[in-house]
Amino acid sequence: MLTKLISWNVNGLRAVEKKGFADFLQTCGADILALQETKAMPQQLSEALRAPQGWHAYFASAERKGYSGVAVYARREPLSVQYGLGKEEFDCEGRTLILEYPAFFFLNIYFPNGGQGPERIDFKLRFYDLFLQKSKELFKTGKTVIVCGDVNTAHQPIDLARPKENEKNTGFLPQERAWLDRFFTEGYADTFRCFVKDGGHYTWWDYKTGARKRNVGWRIDYFFIDEKSVGKLKSARMLSDVMGSDHCPIEIEADL
Repeated sequence: MLTKLISWNVNGLRAVEKKGFADFLQTCGADILALQETKAMPQQLSEALRAPQGWHAYFASAERKGYSGVAVYARREPLSVQYGLGKEEFDCEGRTLILEYPAFFFLNIYFPNGGQGPERIDFKLRFYDLFLQKSKELFKTGKTVIVCGDVNTAHQPIDLARPKENEKNTGFLPQERAWLDRFFTEGYADTFRCFVKDGGHYTWWDYKTGARKRNVGWRIDYFFIDEKSVGKLKSARMLSDVMGSDHCPIEIEADL
């Protein structure tokens, strides 16, 4: 069955609601819409966001108010939902939702940012490792595994407008990029690169410098799929015209 999946770092769900998110939710055509950086607990959301008509809604929130958080809106009710990766130091930040369906697992993840110094970079890399460990468990089920979210790392120089200037900045550090190299050797494919090989395609632009107008951006939002399921992919694209956040949504279609 052709299934449309969309992922979007909204940089505040309550903020994007004021910019027309409800209309986007109902008109985007997604079977599953995954959000990152929701910055809200369910009780802080309007009824329209907490329980929109025609959707099953799931939220993983950070203990700290106004921080992190992920949400999934799904047309079909999943077989099961897992909140977090099973380790408190990460799960208290509300970064992971895993939905199980008969044919696939869907992981919505807001990977940590490595800003604020070496300790946070170490936190980020340990999160990556735990996530990969979880992935291997899911691979063993034989189901398709799809991962989406803000990975907070650009993989190759082609994935950001100014690679040279950012070689010493988190999000493009050698150890962060090396982890993505490892990730791909462990059985995942970058869905966008299955279809688009050239540069100039970004998903995040700095608000403060007006970078979006000049397309000076980073590709740090991804859909990954396990390698054995690449043949199920039908399309992958960025919804660059959708405003409301410093990120744009990304989308794939696959036979699931």
